Amino acid sequence: MAFIIFLSFFIAQRLSELAIARRNEGWLQAQGAVEYGQTHYPFIVLLHASFILSMIGEYSWRGGQSLDVVFLILFLALIAAKAWVIASLGKYWNTKIFRVAGAPTVRRGLYKYVRHPNYIIVVCEFIVVPMVFHLYITAVVFSILNAAMLRIRIREENKVWEKET
Repeated sequence: MAFIIFLSFFIAQRLSELAIARRNEGWLQAQGAVEYGQTHYPFIVLLHASFILSMIGEYSWRGGQSLDVVFLILFLALIAAKAWVIASLGKYWNTKIFRVAGAPTVRRGLYKYVRHPNYIIVVCEFIVVPMVFHLYITAVVFSILNAAMLRIRIREENKVWEKET
């Protein structure tokens, strides 16, 4: 039962992030934003959906695992960090790469200290979320897949920002 509640919460969190991104996308487009990285974005969506399915599969295959409170607390800390990132970027936060010509680079919140804090959080999520229920295989496999995806993603995002600075 704890797994179902946790997974439902995690899925609801992801869906709320997509809703925020969609709302922000409309605003960004109204500001004349250009979207980049469209070719790899469907693979990001596939990665995240497969991640959820892998957790369900591994949890079922292993006969259910107990909840790890330490990893649950770490997960809650990651939610707080992501909320800070979303609040720091405001209407510029998105799951896609958008650039509004002439818009200043955000340098508040975690962005004062790190160039890509959202990606650091996502890296941690791919480890922490499955570990809440000791799903080691999902944590390892999807951490590797996510690293490969982020290599493409960050390279693309850095090219976009280099054009404008």
